[in-house]
Amino acid sequence: MLFPDELARQHRAHYDLENLADIRGPHPISEIEFCGWVGQAVPGDRLEYHRGFLVLDAFPMISKLADPDRKCLALLGLRAFWAAEAGLVHLVQERIGPDHFAYIAVARPKPKAAAVSLSALLLKEIAA
Repeated sequence: MLFPDELARQHRAHYDLENLADIRGPHPISEIEFCGWVGQAVPGDRLEYHRGFLVLDAFPMISKLADPDRKCLALLGLRAFWAAEAGLVHLVQERIGPDHFAYIAVARPKPKAAAVSLSALLLKEIAA
């Protein structure tokens, strides 16, 4: 039987969550940059797409971001959730400090049965 600490250690080792600092981009990324990363990522690749408290940073009345930046962040958060729901990424949060998190996308293996490109999935969503 694995104890919670050992199980957590194995999980972190499996996803190589010990080295998260090397996955952070130099600046906030856009929804388009995130989609580009998803399209070319290989299983196990990691991308930190936000650092802060996503739900509060994207909320109009609470966010300290300028309105255009807040809207871009909200779209990025929705796209990350969409990618997870589509089975393209795992979404992981690492607590940095109180009310401060690293939001990380971990690329999953592409579905073998689906020969559909990311572009086709995005166009299907837009048409719906």
